[in-house]
Amino acid sequence: MTPAAADSSVDFSWLREPPLADLLAVLNGGGEEARVVGGAVRNALFRLPHGDIDIATTALPREVMRRATHAGFKCVPTGVDHGTVTIVIASQPFEVTTLREDVETFGRHATVKFGRDWKRDAERRDFTMNALTVSPDGAVHDYVGGLADIAARHVRFIGDAATRIAEDYLRILRFFRFHAYYGEGHPDAAGLHAAIAARAGLERLSRERVRMELIKLMVAPRAVAALAVMAEAGLIGSVLGGVPHLASFTNMAKVEAACDLAPDPTRRLGALGVWLIEDAERLWQRLRLSNAEHARLAAMADQWWRVSPQIGEAKARELIYRVGAEPFRDRVLLAWSRAEASAHDAAWRDLALLSQRWSAPTFPLRAAHFIARGVEKGPSLGAALARAEAAWIAAGFPLERKALNDIVNDALGG
Repeated sequence: MTPAAADSSVDFSWLREPPLADLLAVLNGGGEEARVVGGAVRNALFRLPHGDIDIATTALPREVMRRATHAGFKCVPTGVDHGTVTIVIASQPFEVTTLREDVETFGRHATVKFGRDWKRDAERRDFTMNALTVSPDGAVHDYVGGLADIAARHVRFIGDAATRIAEDYLRILRFFRFHAYYGEGHPDAAGLHAAIAARAGLERLSRERVRMELIKLMVAPRAVAALAVMAEAGLIGSVLGGVPHLASFTNMAKVEAACDLAPDPTRRLGALGVWLIEDAERLWQRLRLSNAEHARLAAMADQWWRVSPQIGEAKARELIYRVGAEPFRDRVLLAWSRAEASAHDAAWRDLALLSQRWSAPTFPLRAAHFIARGVEKGPSLGAALARAEAAWIAAGFPLERKALNDIVNDALGG
C-alpha cells in the first residue's frame, strides 16, 4: 500500500516536536520501523487535539527497551507479554506496542504473536478510523479504508462487525460512543445490527469497564442521537437496569449550554437514569460508581420535583446552605430538565446560577456562645443551637454582632 500524503491542512507538526520526535528517532532505523497509531492520528485528521500518543513498532519489546534505556529514557514493562512497553520521557508517557496478529481469539483474551506486517496489525483493531498510522514524515498509512470513513464521518468496524464484537463485547458501547463523537447521520447498519444481535454479551463485561464507556458517552457532542438509537435497540435500558429518561437527558444538555456550563457526565447520567434516590443506589451497584458519584446522584434525586423558581430566593439560599453549591445546582438543573419551561427561561437560569452569585456563610454561633450564657451541655444545648440556626437562616444569614446577640437571646427565650 502506498502511504497517503497528509492533507496540508492537517497539523502533524507535533510529530517533529520533542520528546515524541526523540523517541521515534530512537525506535526507527536499524531494520525497525515505528509509527504513531490510533487515536492521535484519527484526532489529527479530524482537526482535534491529538491527545495521548501511542506508537506501534516492528521491534520486539526487548529491543524497544534496549534502545530506550540506551537513550536514557525510563522504561516500564506495563504489558510486555502482550508487546507493550511504556516509555517515559520528561514525565510524558508513550505506549509502544510491537505489531501483532491474532492466532486465536476468545473474548478479550486473544492469543497473539508478534509480527512485522502493518496490514495484519491494522486488521485486528476495532474501527477503521482507529487503524491508521502515521510515519514521522507525516505520511498516513491506511489499510482498511479509515481515511474514507473519516471523510464521511462514518464509524465502521474493520471486517465483519459480529466478529469484532465477539472479540470484546465492550465494542458495542464503543461503537455508539465513537459514533457520538465522530459520526454523522445514522450509525453504520452492519455495526448496529451486530450490536443488537450481541447485546446479551454486555452482561459479561465488568461493571468498571461499562461505567468507563458510559461516562465518556455522556459528554459526547452527539450523545443525544446515539442514546436515542440505543434506546430503540433495547441497549441503554439493559445497561442502566432501568428506564432511560431521554427527554430529561436531551434537556439537560440544553440547560447546561444555556448556563454556559461544561457537559458534566455525572449530572447527565442523573438526568438519564435517576428519578428517585433508589435509582442512584441501583446505578451505584450496577456501574460500580465511585462513592462521590453515588452521593452526587442521590443528592440530585432528593425531592428535585420541589425545586422551581417559585420557591423564591430566600428558600433557594437556604437550600444552598443546607446541601451545598454543587448539589443545589445539580438539583435545579435536573428539575429544569423535567419542567415545561424552555432552556431559555430566564427565571430558571437565574435560579440555577444563584450558587455562583451567592456563597452560603458558615453558621457563626457555636456551643460556647450558649454555654457562656448558662446552658448546660446536653439536649437543651443542641435544641438551643437548632433554634438559633433556624432563626439565623430566616433572618437572611446576618453576621453583625447585634443581630447574632438577638438570635441567641431569642433562642434562650429571653
